[in-house]
Amino acid sequence: MNKLDTRCGLDVSLAVIGGKWKPLILYHVQDGPTRFSELKRRVEGISEKVLIQQLRDLVSMDVLIRRDHQRVPPVVDYELTAFGETLVKALVPLCDWGNENRLKVTDLLTRPTAHES
Repeated sequence: MNKLDTRCGLDVSLAVIGGKWKPLILYHVQDGPTRFSELKRRVEGISEKVLIQQLRDLVSMDVLIRRDHQRVPPVVDYELTAFGETLVKALVPLCDWGNENRLKVTDLLTRPTAHES
């Protein structure tokens, strides 16, 4: 059975934004064209190599447009496509859920596990 041929659209969604970094990248480009250097600064903890690969994936999936301004020093920025904008709209409720449940999740993640007690 094809992984994308399921009743649950999460398989389809995760095929596009799966992983730790893509949703965060999309969050940081939602307000308009964003330079590579700005993304590297905003997405804390991501290596340059991983950021480059994640951006390539999002461009290849028609979620982002990559614009090389052909200048020295190099200036490259990324912007959502219309398709990408629909994806960001779908992520907004998940962002809201995270904000509403931040304290509970923080507590759960910092609670000692049974073998640590």
